[in-house]
Amino acid sequence: MRCAYLLFLGLLLSLTTEAVPQNCPEGFVSTNKKCKDENECEFENPICGDNAVCYNTNGSYYCQCELGYQEPSGKVNFTQEESKGCKDVNECSKMTDFCGPNSKCTNTPGSYFCTCKEGFVSSNGETKFYASQGVTCKDVNECSKMTDFCGPNSKCTNTPGSYFCTCKEGFVSSNGEKKFNGSQGVTCKDVNECSKMTDFCGPNSNCTNTPGSYFCTCKEGFVSSNGEKKFNGSQGVTCKDENECEFEDPICGENAVCYNTNGNYYCQCELGYQEASGKVNFTQEESKGCRDMNECSKMTDFCGPNSKCTNTPGSYFCTCKEGFVSSNGETKFNASQGVTCNDENECEFENPICGDNAVCYNTNGNYYCQCELGYQEPSGKVNFTQEKSKGCKDVNECSKMTDFCGPNSKCTNTPGSYFCTCKEGFVSSNGETKFNASQDVCTRDESLCGEGDCNKSEDGHECVCKKGFTNYGFKTMKCTKPNNGLLSQYYPEVPQLLPVMEELRNSFQKLSGDQDMSKRVSQMDGNTLLERFLNALDELLSAGPLNNNKKVTTVLEITENFLKVLGPLLSNITKSSACTEVNTLLWRDNAPPHGPFILSTSDTQLESHWETAAGDSYKGFAAVSLLSYNSLENSVNNYFNHIKIQEDETLKINSKVVTAVVTNPDTAQLRERIILTFSHLQQPSDRNQTCVFWDSSLDGGVWSTNGCSVVSSDANHTVCSCSHLSSFAVLMALHEIKDVFQLKLITWVGLSLSLICLFICILTFHFVRSIQSTRTTIHLHLCISLFIANLVFLAGITQTQNEVCCSIVAILLHFFFLAALCWMCLEGVQLFNMVVLVFNTTVRPLYLMLGGYGVPALIVIISASINARGYGTKRHCWLNLKDGFIWSFFGPVCIIIVVNVFFFLITVWKLAEKFSFLNQDLSKLQKIKSFTITAIAQLCVLGTMWIFGCFQFEGGSLVMSYLFTIFNSLQGVLVFVMHCLLSKQVREEYARILTSLCAPQKKKYSEFSTNQSSKSQASRSIQHTGESNI
Repeated sequence: MRCAYLLFLGLLLSLTTEAVPQNCPEGFVSTNKKCKDENECEFENPICGDNAVCYNTNGSYYCQCELGYQEPSGKVNFTQEESKGCKDVNECSKMTDFCGPNSKCTNTPGSYFCTCKEGFVSSNGETKFYASQGVTCKDVNECSKMTDFCGPNSKCTNTPGSYFCTCKEGFVSSNGEKKFNGSQGVTCKDVNECSKMTDFCGPNSNCTNTPGSYFCTCKEGFVSSNGEKKFNGSQGVTCKDENECEFEDPICGENAVCYNTNGNYYCQCELGYQEASGKVNFTQEESKGCRDMNECSKMTDFCGPNSKCTNTPGSYFCTCKEGFVSSNGETKFNASQGVTCNDENECEFENPICGDNAVCYNTNGNYYCQCELGYQEPSGKVNFTQEKSKGCKDVNECSKMTDFCGPNSKCTNTPGSYFCTCKEGFVSSNGETKFNASQDVCTRDESLCGEGDCNKSEDGHECVCKKGFTNYGFKTMKCTKPNNGLLSQYYPEVPQLLPVMEELRNSFQKLSGDQDMSKRVSQMDGNTLLERFLNALDELLSAGPLNNNKKVTTVLEITENFLKVLGPLLSNITKSSACTEVNTLLWRDNAPPHGPFILSTSDTQLESHWETAAGDSYKGFAAVSLLSYNSLENSVNNYFNHIKIQEDETLKINSKVVTAVVTNPDTAQLRERIILTFSHLQQPSDRNQTCVFWDSSLDGGVWSTNGCSVVSSDANHTVCSCSHLSSFAVLMALHEIKDVFQLKLITWVGLSLSLICLFICILTFHFVRSIQSTRTTIHLHLCISLFIANLVFLAGITQTQNEVCCSIVAILLHFFFLAALCWMCLEGVQLFNMVVLVFNTTVRPLYLMLGGYGVPALIVIISASINARGYGTKRHCWLNLKDGFIWSFFGPVCIIIVVNVFFFLITVWKLAEKFSFLNQDLSKLQKIKSFTITAIAQLCVLGTMWIFGCFQFEGGSLVMSYLFTIFNSLQGVLVFVMHCLLSKQVREEYARILTSLCAPQKKKYSEFSTNQSSKSQASRSIQHTGESNI
């Protein structure tokens, strides 16, 4: 064991001695007990670090930085211990122009590269290069890249390494700079030379800007001094006035005087005449001429107080109203004569006109009576006349209320008065046996002032209204809330009425202020506001008819609401203007009114009762207004959808439209019906009148008969009764001429004969070869057109049940009747060719078809595209008479007739000349003469028919209906007579055909083959000669 231990220790010592090397110098390592050089450059981790190269030496090493890198201390050879590593060398910092002019140096780790500056390009075409390559940077010409490099209306200028843009003359940059870059998004905008100064082109001229330039023109009414329309401001051209008043044709028309002004002119109507729109100065374009001036409409009292003005053409005359006489004793006088109409005082009559217990008060042109204190008119009227009164009866004051004299007292009535006594066991406070009830009325009736405070005054009492209430400036009346809610709605479709509505609305809103409303309202002039409203209505209505029913509804609603709100501020007044006339009555009293009233305008009269005007909720006043529109019937003449009429009737407004307004808010169903008497606009042919009102709740506004009925009607007036209030008028039923049996019989028999005759004509013109020519072709298509038109007329004129089929029938009739007339016109053209254009007598078939069928087709297509609903009516499948659509037929008819007449006149004239000089061609001329006479006769027949047709379709009489029916139904027969029976050649062909049908076969063959053949050949020769070789 001990030996083994010793053996182990010896072995361990031997190994340890071999492992420990001998001491070698630094940089060497021991190998096989020898020291050899250690290569530091082969270490696993590079000893020199990044961007460096290692070089081994015997017993050592050294490092060198790679190209483009440098040791911070500047050493070329170094070791790891004495170095901080290789850092990048910035070649670009060595010198300013390291890469050369116009270039840019960019350093990279261990290297660098050169690039040309913006606007330059390298001489070798490479983007990157080295300074050692000798590459130079050349300027890039950006302006040569593309035509519009800088944008439209700009100019590009190249500079070394860059460029700049400028705008062309007449343009300016959008950023305001003179020079800019193409990449900035700057655009060149046109310079508006015309905005530089007001008179850039000179006085009386207009400047018009154009892209990059401008031009000048003279204003209307001026001409340039050089005669050119367009000129330049630098040319020294001036614009001189043109005197329109010196034109050959008077520019202002009749009854007007022309006045020239600088660059214009104006017209003024002569004395007694007025321009239709009311303008004093006007021009031809904006005027409809000078019409008689209605001096009477200038102002209400044009002839003076208590007079009446009557207009005459170019003048007028005045007369005094009933109850007045002129100061000069003449019935008629002039306003400039200073004549006055003096009142006759009825109260000074020898016999008292008012009767007993009444006092008479004279008024201008009239009078009224009032009962003395303690008496009353039986109907309750305060003011009355003798004719409408039963006299003044004693008022029983004691029956007014139970405690009229106060508690514990007794009332005793006496004629015209009363007295009070105390009941038994009581004595009066003043010690008198008899006394009256003149105690404080405010204490006696607490509701006397309504929504206000009652104060006793010397005159009895005074009502002081609370905030938000008013008695409209009448201190003894009840205080109520103003009815200005009706003005809250805004109506943008009638801007003419908005200012005066706003004025009234603002006036009523002031009533809610802190100071006394009575003072506020007393400052409001209701009559002035009414006059402004009527002027605004005039402005609206004088512009022409309102274009739709909704606008009519708006105008009527505004008028009703305005008069309702304004009513308490008005007085008993009548006002008239160019387009309206209004009459108002007003009752103000704490006691409600009773009895009837009558309100009138020049064309309408309203009769009702004050109870209807006041209503159940009496507010201390009651107002009634009747407003008549002078021209509104033109705007409402088509809205009859909800009125039932007979099939042969149409409706038309036959009175002025009026609006009736009362303060009573509940007028939808009146207790007592109102009575309206209308004057007719035109005398009706019968008594079939209808009373209507404007119902705004149906289809935006239509006429309706609900609640209205006719009381009576004569030639001049219609009396209506209605159970509600609104806007009213009278309708007149227009009866169309009814289809009578005789007319139907003539039509059926005549058209049947015409169809037979036209069919024979068609066979004749098509199959008989001996008469074939251009003229025969025209006759053939004339007969075909008439045949189809008459056939369609017979079969479809009354088929109105199906609207589409009816429209098709109407279109076919329109087309074929026009086609017949066009073929008739072509015959006139052909005769003109034969006589005047001797060597050009043949018309190509294509041209004939275009004229005969193309023109009518074009007219029908245009008419149908403009108004497709114009084809077909409720009674007939023909063109509608409304809106002038019938003239899509009658217009071409008239033109065709005029053209034909023109050609025939020239043809006849030329024939007359040829008859004088061409004796050798007399037979040919005779033939053409017969052609012309036949064509003219044909024109007379067809033309006359449609002349009568024009009267018929425009609403003619029964006589016109018979004439039109006869000519229309027999036109085929007349064509057959003129072109077949009166033609010798056709008669011979008919005779040949009849002979061949009736004679024996053998004889017929032999005679026909010899005689008829020669006749036919001769006839054909004559026909040919007559048309081609004249």
